[in-house]
Amino acid sequence: MREYLLTLCITAAVTYLLTGPVRKFAIVAGAMPEIRARDVHREPTPRLGGIAMFFGLCAGLLVADHLPNLNAVFENSNEPRALLSGAALIWLIGVLDDKFEIDALIKLGGQMIAAGVMVMQGLTILWIPVPGVGTVSLTSGQGTLLTVALVVITINAVNFVDGLDGLAAGMVCIASAASFMYAYRIWYGYGIEAAAPATLFAAILMGMCLGFLPHNMHPARIFMGDSGSMLIGLILAAGAISVTGQVDPAAMKLNFGGTRDATHAMLPVFIPLLMPLTIIAIPFADLVLAIVRRTWNGKSPFAADRGHLHHRLLEIGHSHSRAVLIMYFWSALIAFGTVAYSVHSTSVWILLLIVALSALGLVLLLLPRFRPRTPRWAEAFVPPRYRRRRAETAETAESVETAETAETQTAHEGAGTPAGPVPAAVPDLSGVRRPHGSTAVSERPRVRSHERD
Repeated sequence: MREYLLTLCITAAVTYLLTGPVRKFAIVAGAMPEIRARDVHREPTPRLGGIAMFFGLCAGLLVADHLPNLNAVFENSNEPRALLSGAALIWLIGVLDDKFEIDALIKLGGQMIAAGVMVMQGLTILWIPVPGVGTVSLTSGQGTLLTVALVVITINAVNFVDGLDGLAAGMVCIASAASFMYAYRIWYGYGIEAAAPATLFAAILMGMCLGFLPHNMHPARIFMGDSGSMLIGLILAAGAISVTGQVDPAAMKLNFGGTRDATHAMLPVFIPLLMPLTIIAIPFADLVLAIVRRTWNGKSPFAADRGHLHHRLLEIGHSHSRAVLIMYFWSALIAFGTVAYSVHSTSVWILLLIVALSALGLVLLLLPRFRPRTPRWAEAFVPPRYRRRRAETAETAESVETAETAETQTAHEGAGTPAGPVPAAVPDLSGVRRPHGSTAVSERPRVRSHERD
């Protein structure tokens, strides 16, 4: 565990320290596209954050290769090299897209090629557990098709959810933490060495996301771009493929009494890891809804719009930060709830806790729809939006000020000439870009907390 923590910390440190120079490079290189209709941010922000994340991946793999215990992962398996090869290819495609915005079909072809490169080097699904049957071996063609499909779907699911500051990095970090807990339990708890690569991939992925998040939280100073979102999506899929397609449930039959019993015991988490879209169910649901919505409207499934889940949360009335935290909550509930259920699948308390937290999540989700009338004695303990007296006072003052302005203007018009000096017309600056942390040479403007949310 100490070596995994060291690898995670080194990966996070390298990613964090490189993100600042990468941000300056992105500004100089012009990787700051114009604001699009579907974007939430209001100022051009540099991309190419995936460059720092990729070098963090390389640093993590390099450190792990020189550690006594983790070095066995590189000696006994070719999966780390396969991951690095596929990650380098998908990263290059993402960098080109962040700079030149290449066609969606070209990106899709690059994703399939990156998945094929990993398959050629041994990172593929060899078998899958089926309840009631046991382990089902796959042919070479079946394993290749399933692996490529899984990688492509996971990459696009993570890419689709990357719409708010810190959203994709935080959700993938939560999913990788759950994957690390399960894979470490399989490797260390049951002594199955085939789960060691997946444990290493999850630790490195957590470090990449944790190192990038301080720069990407709202208001973001840099975006990861497609070079980052596709990269972390590929690593997440690679870890799921490794722990599912390489670990034979029959190896655990000594712990469970038989192959079929082992399959049933591991099923609650084997299915989520076979389809990592279940452990990141929120991005997967967003992906499916986006494809259905765009196809129904006669558009391409890859056409961008403002109908994603995070956009809906903003429309409901949530602030930027609250929408991100709600998505974090649901991701953590699904991921860690699945892992907890796999450990104690017969415990009723686990199910009751998941149901209770789900109810709490629904209340938080619909909170802007409700404006309860807070008693006067409790107004000091609730947010300002629930304070009835202050809200009414503000509305009354605003209406009085509007009426006075209208009367003054009418009096000036009736007199023919203004009684005093007429103030100069205030220019409309709504369309003028103001200095921002990503574009200004001077000091970054300070934003008050209530404006930020």
